[in-house]
Amino acid sequence: MTVPGPQDAAAGTAPQGAGGRTPPLAEVVAALERRWPPGTAEAWDRVGLVAGDPDQPVRRVLLAVDVTAEVVDEALAVGADLVLAHHPLLLRGVHSVAADTWKGALVHRLVRGGVALHTAHTNADAAADGVADALAAVLGLEGTRPLVAHPAPALDKVVAFVPVADAERLVDALAAAGAGGLGDYARCAWTTTGTGTFEPQPGASPAVGEVGRRADVVEARVEMVLPRGRRSAVLAALRAAHPYEEPAFDLLELAPTAAAGTGAGRVGRLAVPTTLHGLAQRLAAALPATVPGVRYAGPPDAPVVDVAVLGGSGDTFFDAVRAAGVDAYVTADLRHHPASEQREHALFEARTGRRPAATPYLVDLAHSASEQPWLAHAAAHLRADLAAAGASVEPLVSTVRTDPWTGRVDAPVPPPEGRP
Repeated sequence: MTVPGPQDAAAGTAPQGAGGRTPPLAEVVAALERRWPPGTAEAWDRVGLVAGDPDQPVRRVLLAVDVTAEVVDEALAVGADLVLAHHPLLLRGVHSVAADTWKGALVHRLVRGGVALHTAHTNADAAADGVADALAAVLGLEGTRPLVAHPAPALDKVVAFVPVADAERLVDALAAAGAGGLGDYARCAWTTTGTGTFEPQPGASPAVGEVGRRADVVEARVEMVLPRGRRSAVLAALRAAHPYEEPAFDLLELAPTAAAGTGAGRVGRLAVPTTLHGLAQRLAAALPATVPGVRYAGPPDAPVVDVAVLGGSGDTFFDAVRAAGVDAYVTADLRHHPASEQREHALFEARTGRRPAATPYLVDLAHSASEQPWLAHAAAHLRADLAAAGASVEPLVSTVRTDPWTGRVDAPVPPPEGRP
C-alpha cells in the first residue's frame, strides 16, 4: 500500500485537525453539494451520499475516480472517514447490497470501517472548477467557456401595481416567497411610479375609491424575478399582501439563458501553441500512465491553437465540437465508428475546399486519466470551503490506479516494401 505522495501537496494535506474544528459528515456533504449541486447531474446519474452517518466526524477524506477494492483498502489504511468518488458505485439499479456480491462487499467493508461514501459524477463534470476545467488547466487553456453550456434555471418576472404606500410591504412579501434573488443578492426589485385608474363596479368592495366612480391612484410598478418553480407561492404572497381586492399584475416567462461557467466540456486557447503530436505529449506527461496511453488522429505536425476538452466519454459531442471551430478535441473512450466518421468528415472537407478547422483532430485518453486531474482540484476546494466555515479536514488524493487495462502488445512494424 502506497500512502499519498507528492501530488497531495496541491490537495492541501495539512496536519489532521489543524486549523479548525472537525466537521460532521452532514456539513461536509453540504459543502460538496454547494460546490457540485446534485440537481445539475444528468437524469440517469446517481450522485450524492451513498453510505454514512450524517453525525459522524470527518477528519480525513480520500478522493478517487472509482470505488474499487484497492481504493477501499487504501481508505481503511489511511484512516479516511469519507471517500469522495467521481464514478458511482451503484449507478445501475440494485435490489441488494448483500456481501456475497462484489459491490455489496465493498459497501459492507466501508460501513464496518466507519467510512462514508459520497459521489459527485456528472454534476462535477459540468460544474465550474469541475472535471472539465481541471482537464483544461492541464493544457493551460486560456479564456475557457463551456463546450455545451447548461441552461440557467427557468425564471419568471412578476410585475405588480400597488399604491405607493404599500410598495415596500409588497416587496418584502414577494421576497419572502422566493422572488427577487439575483446571484448573491436578495430582495432585488425595480420600482417606478405612475397613475393607475379603475372604476369599481356593483358587487365590488374597493380598498380605494367608490363603486361607480373612477379612481385615479398614484401607484408603484414593482418588478421582481423569481424561479419558475416558485411561481404559485409568489402569486399567493402577492394576493395576500396586496391591499386591492383584485390586484393588477403581469407574469412574464423570461427567455432561457446559459448558466455562467457551467456545462459539458470546455473550449479555450493554448497559452503556448503546439502541434498535434506536441499536444499528445503534453497530456502524456501530465496525466497518469495508462494503457494504451494517449493516441491521436491527424497529422503529427498539424498546428494546434484552439482546443476543446471533455473528461470522460465524449464522442457524442462531435456536432458541438465542430461548431466550436477548434483545432483539436481532447476526450476519452472514442469508439471506432464515431472517430472514423469524424476523420472522414475532415477528409471530405479537405477534398471539397471547405473550412478544414470545422472538423478538429482527435486526441483520445483513457477514461480515468481524463478525470484524474479533478481530484486535486476537488481536494483543494473542499479544504478551502470548509476552512471558510471554521472547519478542517485533510483531503488525500488516492494513489490507486483504477484504469482497468494492465498491459498491451504492439503489432510488429512491417518492413518497407521490397525488403524481407
